This record gives sequence, C-alpha cells and structure tokens, in this order.
Amino acid sequence: MYQLIRLVIGVAFLAAILVAVAFVLPSNISVARATVVNAPEGDVFPFLNSPRQFNRWSPWAARDPKTAYTFSGPPQGKGARMEWKSEHPQVGSGTQEIVESRLNSYVEVALDFGDMGNATATYRLTPAGAGTKVTWGFNTDVGANPLMRWMGLMFDRWVGADYEDGLGRLKKLVESGG
Repeated sequence: MYQLIRLVIGVAFLAAILVAVAFVLPSNISVARATVVNAPEGDVFPFLNSPRQFNRWSPWAARDPKTAYTFSGPPQGKGARMEWKSEHPQVGSGTQEIVESRLNSYVEVALDFGDMGNATATYRLTPAGAGTKVTWGFNTDVGANPLMRWMGLMFDRWVGADYEDGLGRLKKLVESGG
C-alpha cells in the first residue's frame, strides 16, 4: 500500500511540474518556410490570392481528394473565402478567408479550424534575382491551455513539413506555366 501511495504522489508531482512548465512555454506559435520561384511576382501572386487556386498546390488537397470545398465571396483578393470538410484527421474541416491583399507582395488569410482554434497564414513575395522569394507564414495563439502549449513545441515540425511540401508544389506549378 505504501508503494502505491508513493506512486500516486510521484505522478501528481510530475503532473504539477509539467503544468507549471507549460505556463513558461510560449502561447504564440509561429512557423515560416520560404522558397525561391523562378518567375516574377506577378506570376506567383494569383496562386496565393485566390482560394480557388489554393488546391492546385496545397499539400492537404493532395492528402484527401474526397474533401468537400465551398467557395464564397469574390474569386480573389480580400473577402475571397473557402470552406472545407474532410474526415481525414490531417485535413479536418474549417474555413479560410483572405483579409488583406497587396498586389504582387502580400496576402493574409484568416484560418478557422472550429474547435481546434484560429490562426493566420501569410504569404510574402519579395524579389530574389530574376525570381521571387515566397515566404509562407503561420501564426496562432494557443492561450493558457497547458496541453496546447506543449503541442506548440511540435508545430514547426508538423506545419513546417506541410509548408515545405506546398511551396515545392507551388514552385513546380508556377515554373511549369501553371
């Protein structure tokens, strides 16, 4: 019996330490990846400024071809919106809406993953020699939830790998003439 009590106290102490450490971890999570596309900004921008073009290079569209999509608002630019529904755990369901668009240089997208939370994605285009550097960013605030703060340590690996895949697809699409 004494062993069991020691075990319970040890587990409770470990749990308390993990929760306490979680509050020192950052609540704001950012991920970014970049690539250089061998094309001018004007050739890249249309693929970033339209949800209707997103699935042509999205790593998630390739992951679940059965995903249902609904588009609303203008076809491109501010207010252009896409909703998706998928049973695939790595795709899920949610919405994305362009909230800011600056011609050939910047697009900001509000992401809503329902119970999983909200985030922001950004695309920055900058000249890079004869091509365009595309930086795809992700930012979310996981709040005070200790479990989400621990999970935040993995976001760079999880989201970063998908962003690298997507940027590779975008590069190939644009460079092949789209």
